[in-house]
Amino acid sequence: MFRLLLAGFLAAVPLAARAAPPAAVLVIKVEKVSPRGGDIRAAVYTRATYPNDGADPVADAVVPARPGETIVTMSGIKPGEYAVKLFQDFNRNGEFDMNWLGLPLEKYGFSNDAHPTFSEPPFDAAMFVLHPGTNVIVIHLQ
Repeated sequence: MFRLLLAGFLAAVPLAARAAPPAAVLVIKVEKVSPRGGDIRAAVYTRATYPNDGADPVADAVVPARPGETIVTMSGIKPGEYAVKLFQDFNRNGEFDMNWLGLPLEKYGFSNDAHPTFSEPPFDAAMFVLHPGTNVIVIHLQ
C-alpha cells in the first residue's frame, strides 16, 4: 500500500511542476538618474493594486541610485500584465516627497514612460506584458 501511495505522489509531482508557468525576471533600466544620489525605489503593480497607493506591490526593490543609468532587477514574478511606478528617493526617507503645492520634489517615472497629468497616469498607459524569462523595460525619470 505504501509503495502505491509513494508512486502516486511521485507521478503527480511532475504534473504540478508543469502546471505552473515559469517565473519571469524584470530588468528595469532607469535613465536620467540625477547625480544627487539616494535610492531608486521601484514597485510592480497589477491592474487592481495600481491605483491604490497603500496596496502591496507584486514585487518591489530599492537600489542605490547611479547617475545616468541605474539597473533594477526583480525576479520570481508571475507572467502577466503589470505597471511599474518608481522614484529617485534623494534623501532616502522611503517617501515620495512633494512641496506644499503637491508638486514632486523627487524624480519619478512609470513604465512605458507614461506621463501624469494632475495625477498618476492610468494603468492602461503604463501597462506592459511580462513574459516568462527575462524582460527588459526602460523608464526615463521625469
